[in-house]
Amino acid sequence: MRQEQWRQQRLRITFAKGEEVKYISHLDVMRLWERALRRASIPLLYSKGYNPRPKISIAAPLAVGFTGKRELMDLLLERTIAPLDFAASVRKQLPTGVTLAEVEEVYPALPSLQSQVRSAEYRIIVETQETPAEIQGRLGGLLRSEHLPRQRRGKEYDLRPLIEDLWLAEKTEEGCVLRMRLHAGEQGTGRPDEVLAELRLKDSVRAVQRTQLYFTSPKDTA
Repeated sequence: MRQEQWRQQRLRITFAKGEEVKYISHLDVMRLWERALRRASIPLLYSKGYNPRPKISIAAPLAVGFTGKRELMDLLLERTIAPLDFAASVRKQLPTGVTLAEVEEVYPALPSLQSQVRSAEYRIIVETQETPAEIQGRLGGLLRSEHLPRQRRGKEYDLRPLIEDLWLAEKTEEGCVLRMRLHAGEQGTGRPDEVLAELRLKDSVRAVQRTQLYFTSPKDTA
């Protein structure tokens, strides 16, 4: 038993979800990866029980219609494989729109990725003819709010503490680029569409990309 555990391996995958696949669901993304890994003959470790599933976990689901620049996923293997060999085999099996960026080996006993996610950063393109000063006025007004009561699935919550940062990155001829960093965790998860609704810009959005996930250190989740 100890020898078997020693041979197991945990790999952390950084990948991008592009325009070509932005309308597929989180479940479809999982299925996509399962198919690619099987076709690449990766020695996946499966769960026990009546319906064994490969031990694959994505750090945080990405909303349908959003692209992702640096999405993270962990998977467990039943035996070790060199990260470079893994990347070379899997890249050949991925569909257009999914790009494998990095592969690294991590300690198998670390807490799950999902339990360590603390916040997420987004880049949002909004079509508007408003001046930078007018956009800044919208953002400033929202950030000065003490509370932003909203409802999600019939439950009331306060959006304001979930907004960690919000700023105008640049203004172009087509509109403006907003950046926002939103809290994610047990205390609540901020959603870009709800922030945009508060800014009265939801109907003007052209593109939303999650650019980065931020994590607590493993010792903080112990």
